[in-house]
Amino acid sequence: MSGSPWLARVPATLFAVPVGLFALGAAWRRARGFGWAFAEPVGSALAWTGAALLVLLLLLYAAKCLRHPRVIVTEFANPVTGSLMALIPLALMLATVSFGVPGDGAWLALTLVALALQGVVAMRVVSILATGELPAAAVTPALYLPPAAGGFVGAMALGSLAYPGWAALLFGMGLASWALLEVRVLNRLFEGPMPEALRPTIGVELAPPAVATLAAGTIWPGLPGEVLIVGLGVAAGPIVAVMARYKWWHKVPFSIGFWSFSFPLAALAGAVVEVVRRGGWPPVVGGAALAVASTVIAVLAVRTLALLARGRLLPPPGPRTPPAAEG
Repeated sequence: MSGSPWLARVPATLFAVPVGLFALGAAWRRARGFGWAFAEPVGSALAWTGAALLVLLLLLYAAKCLRHPRVIVTEFANPVTGSLMALIPLALMLATVSFGVPGDGAWLALTLVALALQGVVAMRVVSILATGELPAAAVTPALYLPPAAGGFVGAMALGSLAYPGWAALLFGMGLASWALLEVRVLNRLFEGPMPEALRPTIGVELAPPAVATLAAGTIWPGLPGEVLIVGLGVAAGPIVAVMARYKWWHKVPFSIGFWSFSFPLAALAGAVVEVVRRGGWPPVVGGAALAVASTVIAVLAVRTLALLARGRLLPPPGPRTPPAAEG
């Protein structure tokens, strides 16, 4: 029989694209503090591009849920693809960070829906960890996304809507989740290379310290740069660890999974901009961080468009699911 329909093969990993664009746009907007006139237009263009892609992907994924519910259930049950589903509410919460207005009930409702979705995925991750059901081969940095990244990004979203108390609570939950996962994930990564199919997700390993530092700066605007720079020091460790394993992942054929690098690098750039701005450092330091993140994301975008042009953006088709099993 022919392969599975293209709609059934639309992966949640695609939401990493608007997540990365939202984060990079927010980082550029932070550079307004340097007095750069072009920072706001660049940030806005990236944010609106991310918003347009998010709407398109939400429509596609909603159609997938309606047409192929069994596929969604199967993907959710898998520890890796289920964890990557957290990219959907992450994108929604980053949209709140980019466009949300304090006191606006619609943005609050959207954020609460996103947090509820995030909570469902996070509970699944915690459950398989707490019950020992997680196979060693499925231990990947993608596990950070539902509980840890969800807590930190949720904190930023509520902070931008002027709910600092709830934001601080979510920040604490993100820290606890990060601690819960850190030993397990790092243990697995230091044992040897991950399966080739999972190696693109290694970029997520950079996320927790970078996003935590950025979230702290967002929730507590008066936090001095000397405190935030501690977070940058912590973030240096995962950067070295990921680059030390360069030979394991750089030869893997490019796929949409490599967008796992976009969100952490953009968050790190935003954190550097905040440290520079609050610490009185030369703006060129923040500019260098933005340049690195922007270059990486530009390369990812070009290579993704090349995949799309060759018809290889979606995973290859597997055996077609019988119509009766598709619901």
